[in-house]
Amino acid sequence: MSNNAVPSSSPSRRLRKLASLALVGTALVVAGCSTSAVSTHGTAVEGRAELLSQDQLRGAANQWEQRYDRDPNDRTAALNYAAALRGLGRHDQAVAILRRAVISNEGDREVQSAYAKALTSAGRFEEALQVISQAHSQARPDWRLLSAQGTILDQLGRHSEARQAYASALRIVPDEPTVLSNLGMSYVLEGNLVEAERTLRQALAGGRQVDPRVRGNLALVVGLQGRFDEAMQIAQQDLPPQQAQANIAYLRQMLSEADRWGQVAAVDGQ
Repeated sequence: MSNNAVPSSSPSRRLRKLASLALVGTALVVAGCSTSAVSTHGTAVEGRAELLSQDQLRGAANQWEQRYDRDPNDRTAALNYAAALRGLGRHDQAVAILRRAVISNEGDREVQSAYAKALTSAGRFEEALQVISQAHSQARPDWRLLSAQGTILDQLGRHSEARQAYASALRIVPDEPTVLSNLGMSYVLEGNLVEAERTLRQALAGGRQVDPRVRGNLALVVGLQGRFDEAMQIAQQDLPPQQAQANIAYLRQMLSEADRWGQVAAVDGQ
């Protein structure tokens, strides 16, 4: 593959899966609770589970499980325990805990958002979309909910509707990096890597502090275009060199199989 090779406009299943994971990892994190992340009663998990190691997540899950068992109506414990469970891949259990939390905290947008996040992680996209829609208020629009709604719509293949949700969010918070990152990955799902790269670079512009996963998405998009050296330089800004090299090596291996796929962006279903 040449250094500037760009996949065609219809992503393969494998590319779609990779982009979908990036959407969930980067986007829905901002739709959760921020207050619990500063709790002094245990390792903060909600809003940062994707940044913790498996050992850290197991330790946090044990901490929050004990507090949750003492009081299942403890909002902070429910949010953090569920986030740790999601990080460990125990999605059904996280959904069950947050379903109870939604009932105990009626009208709480942050709890509803966390519940939608758990449903999304479990692959229950239609249910997640319904929860987000119920939590959203036209009179008091929440950009985090709109961004989360966009990621769910993208998972369902409803990209045009997803872009509308991102546009609404950006009208509330212009140039918000997490929303722009979600929008960029939406373009990846359609195989438009040029527009994806432009949008992700916009997310990183302006000197604002951004989630490292936004830069990780840019490294992914640059790498998908075959520009591996540049992708490595981007990835190493936030990752240890060994991890960055492993990520790019995986990407290089994935792209080297293009001939066996037919194209990197072969039409789904072929």
